[in-house]
Amino acid sequence: MCEFCMKHGEGKKWYLEASNYSEDLLSDVRRQKFLVNFFSETDKLEGALNKFEKLDKAPWLVKRFVRWRLDRFFRKNHHGQVLPIEDVEKIFGFTNSIVRFSCICRTVMKSKEKRYCYGLSMGPQGGKFAALIDEVVPGFLDGPDSKGMELLSKEEALAAFKEHEREGLCHSIWTFGTPFIGGICNCDRPDCIAMKTTVTHDIPSMYRAEHVAQLDPARCTGCRQCMRVCQFGALSYSGGNKKVAVDARRCYGCGICRAVCENNAIHLEDRSNVPAVANLW
Repeated sequence: MCEFCMKHGEGKKWYLEASNYSEDLLSDVRRQKFLVNFFSETDKLEGALNKFEKLDKAPWLVKRFVRWRLDRFFRKNHHGQVLPIEDVEKIFGFTNSIVRFSCICRTVMKSKEKRYCYGLSMGPQGGKFAALIDEVVPGFLDGPDSKGMELLSKEEALAAFKEHEREGLCHSIWTFGTPFIGGICNCDRPDCIAMKTTVTHDIPSMYRAEHVAQLDPARCTGCRQCMRVCQFGALSYSGGNKKVAVDARRCYGCGICRAVCENNAIHLEDRSNVPAVANLW
């Protein structure tokens, strides 16, 4: 279990600790400012991605130093983490409202509204989180091409997440001023700034899940459908065995590969039970 869980989850998964969704946490002025700036200053997100692309071309020593500094920053703030749909369902079980709205990454990267983000709250109608964004950053949610916020039942939200899995999207949970948790997004590498930063540029702004995928070779038919949806390049195909294999060090434990496996050849194992990656986040 990662250090963040020990600090903010009382030794359990930090995102299953109800106090991290508390409306009281949004009384903090600095947290409010962070949240508002995140949704209103979208140009900074695109600018950061451009800087990371330039960093890839920098001298080796410069890249190593900058990535070391950024790694320390992200480990301290722990903005996001991958999680499987089982844990998504548990979160829906104790939060009181779920609102769906446009994904900020797709807005920046594609200039289109794609409704893959879900705000979570212990309050009704999206709580203070939704009210703050709606009041202070109305252009993001109420623009000419936006549908604004949709209040969903827990059943509707879970059904939507299962559909996102079939699309090959990875679930990730996000803080807005640690440890306050504001929402869950559904990510893929071409469109998600955080995933692109983490996987493509090797700067971890999102962390691995508490799980890792394991494959049963006896059940695998080698259809390779799981490889099609893996966002992390953790699956490969053996021509000799005619089977797929999991690279546990690349696996982020999202579990999306299971959604397309018709033979139930893949399951998730607690990361702590796999020695090679027990401390890899």
